[in-house]
Formats: sequence, structure tokens, C-alpha cells
Amino acid sequence: MMAPLSIVDYIVVHELCHLKLHNHSKKFWDIVKEENLKPISTPQLTDLDFKRGEKLSFKVKYEVKPVLELKDYTNLEIEKPVFTVKDDNIEKEIDSLLKTKANYEESDEVVDENFRITVELHRLDEEGEPIENESNTEDLVMDLSTRDINPEIRQNALNKKVGDKFNFHFTDEHEHDGQLHKVEYNYEVLIKKIEKIILPEITEELCKQFSNNKAKTLDELKEFIRIDYKNYYDSQSESIFINSLLNKIVESNDFEPPEGFVETLHKRLLESEKENAKRQNVPYFDEKAVSEELKPKSVWNAKWQIILENIAEKENIEVNDSDLENLAKEESVKTGISVEKLVKFYTDTNRKEALLEDKVIDFLKKNNTVREVDSSAKKTEDSEENKDEE
Repeated sequence: MMAPLSIVDYIVVHELCHLKLHNHSKKFWDIVKEENLKPISTPQLTDLDFKRGEKLSFKVKYEVKPVLELKDYTNLEIEKPVFTVKDDNIEKEIDSLLKTKANYEESDEVVDENFRITVELHRLDEEGEPIENESNTEDLVMDLSTRDINPEIRQNALNKKVGDKFNFHFTDEHEHDGQLHKVEYNYEVLIKKIEKIILPEITEELCKQFSNNKAKTLDELKEFIRIDYKNYYDSQSESIFINSLLNKIVESNDFEPPEGFVETLHKRLLESEKENAKRQNVPYFDEKAVSEELKPKSVWNAKWQIILENIAEKENIEVNDSDLENLAKEESVKTGISVEKLVKFYTDTNRKEALLEDKVIDFLKKNNTVREVDSSAKKTEDSEENKDEE
């Protein structure tokens, strides 16, 4: 039995229109260019009206990036935390480096903090009895010399021997639904092995190893570590400042972003998370949970992307071919890849979008005020505020 001709005609026309549209119908995209419409979601065919031998009409539905009445994106004052490199940071790092070359000598007793112990942990209830059905931790190594270890462990392990036991406790504090929760944990420790930590002397050879041949003495090594810390802290400080600045601008220019655009960004983020999980050999990837977690980020990204393009248009900020070529020349020196290949790669991967964002952020940094605040003082202030709220 053959289908009625009218149904065949409708299906054929519908598919042809879709094919034509999705293969960049010249008429459609000419109109897009003339009107500067900038669609941000895949165009869809709607309202198809076809009468054989009489007429064929249809509509194309798509989303465009809204034009915003921008406000409060310049002359803002934004806090920027300043992190100070402390001597303690440097000493910790040197200790960690030396321990990578340490030797361990088995011993009968813990006589000071320069020991590590292999233990078995038993969690205790409020009466000090082992909790039933609670799995014990066996052969856990505790380094008593590390500065981050629970002070009770270091103190209570002192003068203990293999086979001895001692207790310690700690309080876990965490926020949940805006409320501060405290949980007390009590443990019994059985010492199974004691080893004295024997650190090597700091020699010129070790200084070279630890610094990639940039330091020969202990003082030079300390300076190398200090600079490394400072560069890291400066990078973190800049990142926090930029995030605060962009959040403030998005908050001041809030709007409802187009759903299709949000969905497109959400799919990209989810695919990126999938790829990361695959590379890291994550045994179980909960796609549904990750998808849900990414929704707020997708909305924020959509808002920021639209705001930055509005800023770029208003402030006449643009990226041209010479920008790509200059970037390619810089990268060519580092990588050995030809400028032509790099320019083609940048073009194929929409590198212009990233460069435009960089230029807009540079503009915002120059046209807003930085207020530097000491990070440790800020942390103390926040802590006091939390106590007052309690």
C-alpha cells in the first residue's frame, strides 16, 4: 500500500527545507548578516505551510544574543587579597624536599618528634569503647615531624614503644546548608612499627636537585622557594580579583540568558567533564549528578559571555587577524610550529573568542580600582563575623 501523495509531498518538502537550512541556506544567512542578528542556537524550522502547486512557506526559529543596557562595569572598587610568603612556608617546603631523600632506621621507642610510626586505628564511642562494625585502619603511617599533624598524636606518642596504645581526638567542622556542624572523633592507636627519620645534610648537589640547578647554597635555595611561592600567590591573588570583578559586573547587569545558549554551554561543560574523567580513569562518572551541578555555572557563563560581547561592542574592543598572527609568532618561537599552521589552528578553534575575553578583562582591570587587603587579616575578620553569627 502506498502513502497518499500529499503526505509524501509534505515529508519531502519538510526534509528538504531542513537540509537546506542546516547546510547554511544562502538566503537565510545573508539576512542574518545584513541584520547583524548573531544567532546563538541552532536554527529550527517552524510553521511549515505547503500546498502542492500553490505555495511553500516556513519560519525559522533561533535565539540571538540580547543587547543590554550596561551599567556599573567601570569605576568599581574590588578587593584583591595579598598573600605573604612566610618563613614557615619555606621551612615546610625544605622539610618536605629533604624527606624525599630521607632514610628510616627502625627503633623501639619514640623519643622525640623526628620519628614516624606505623599504626592501627580504632574509632571509639563516647564511652571510649571500639565502635562495632566500624572498619579499622591498618598500617597507617604517621609522620610525627610534620607540622600539620594533630598535636595530640605527636604528644601522646612520645615515649611509647611498639605494642603500646594511645588515644587522640579531633573535631571536624564543616558547613551544610549554611549551618556550621561540629563532629567529635575519638580514636585508639596501636603502634606496630617505629622508625627514626634521618634527614640528609643539605649539600650543593641537593640544592641543585631541588632547584633545577638554580641554587647552590641553602640561602639560594630558600630564595628560589620564596620566589616560587610568591609567583603562585600572585597568580592566586589575580585570579580571585578577576573572579570578584566579573561576579560584581554580572550581578549588576543581571538578566535571563537565552535557554538555547545556556543549554549549548551546559553540553560543552558536561562533555569536558566526561573527557577529564576518562583521562583520569575515574571508575564511576555520575553523569546525572555532574549535569545538575553544572547548571548554575552554565547560566553564569552564558550571562558573562553575553555581557562581555556587549562591553566589547560598546567600547570598540575587537580581535583582528593581526592579533592572531602576533600570538602565532610568539608561540612559534616556543613550540617550533610554523606561524601559518598556528594561525589556521587558532581560526579553526575559535581562538578569537578567548582573545576577545582577554582584551575585555584587560579593559576592565584598567578601568576599575583595586583595593588590596591582607589575606590573613581578612581571614581573621571573616572568622570573627562567623562567631558573631553563631
